[in-house]
Amino acid sequence: MVFHAFPIAALELVFPSMAVMFALGGSLMVKSLDRAEVQAVRNRLRRLLPALWVMALIVVPLMIRDGWPDRPSWPHMLLWVFPIADPPSSEYGSPAAGVLWYLVTYLWLVLLSPLLLRLYRRWNLPTVLLPLVGLMLLMAYRDMFGDTVAWVAHNVLMFGACWVLGFAHREGDLAKLRPATVLGVAAACVGGGLGWAYLHPGEEGFDLTGRPVAYAIFSVGFVLALLRWTPRMDWLARIRPLDGLVSMVNNRAVTIYLWHNVAITVAIALYDPLELWKLPTQGFQTAVDFSIAIALIGVAVLVLGWVEDLAARRRPRLSPFVRRREPARPAVAAPEPVPAAH
Repeated sequence: MVFHAFPIAALELVFPSMAVMFALGGSLMVKSLDRAEVQAVRNRLRRLLPALWVMALIVVPLMIRDGWPDRPSWPHMLLWVFPIADPPSSEYGSPAAGVLWYLVTYLWLVLLSPLLLRLYRRWNLPTVLLPLVGLMLLMAYRDMFGDTVAWVAHNVLMFGACWVLGFAHREGDLAKLRPATVLGVAAACVGGGLGWAYLHPGEEGFDLTGRPVAYAIFSVGFVLALLRWTPRMDWLARIRPLDGLVSMVNNRAVTIYLWHNVAITVAIALYDPLELWKLPTQGFQTAVDFSIAIALIGVAVLVLGWVEDLAARRRPRLSPFVRRREPARPAVAAPEPVPAAH
């Protein structure tokens, strides 16, 4: 959300958040697949799609009402139901639809996970490298594919290696490697990705995210070091407000992601009507505008977040901070002792 509100390239260098999210997703997927493959995939889809459907019920009618001159056919609109490619949108709806590539990519990696996990357990290192090789081939022969297929494949392959590194983390393979070896490889990947992007600048100069292969290699290095380090987080439980905030974000992660760009767009649109330019400094104006976006996200969490409770088969509640108390179990009387046989 900070990156979308303040699109500063350095933020992606400090913390490539999307790569980390995919790596954690891959790690958690292994645990679920080991219990039951079909159920694991079905559960992930159930947690992901209902929040998207609610967005579709709000955004699609608004786009049609606003006027959508190049609206696609209704069969194409089914991508709002099962997003195997980016759902269509008008320019009016682009703040909402523009972030849906992540759901599309996540969906494909979930569907591919049973196959990828089998490949990883048989050929671990080649499976980690497979998405990177595929991405290089895609960049070399992109014209062979249509724009839609190329875009979906581009995102899946760019973050596929991070997803598989999540497998390595969950399987304990990263923990078996010497820290010096991991840090050396990670530094080589980070340095190689940055060097590649520096030697091949875009129209506006250095652009790491605009060089998919460079960004993928950079992300692998960052994720590799982070997953090998795996800092303990026990301290979090001792700071109750922060622990509650993290729990809230976990419980409403899909809602926050889906609506954060809309919140930022609305906050920017309110800049002039609220006359924020009258505030004394530019920094103060920016801080107030961003605070409005945060407040709008809070509204979305309160109004729409309960859908995630239903998707997770929990009792729906408006406030994600309220933890439901388990009902007290009635005391069970101890059974009468059975007389010993004489």
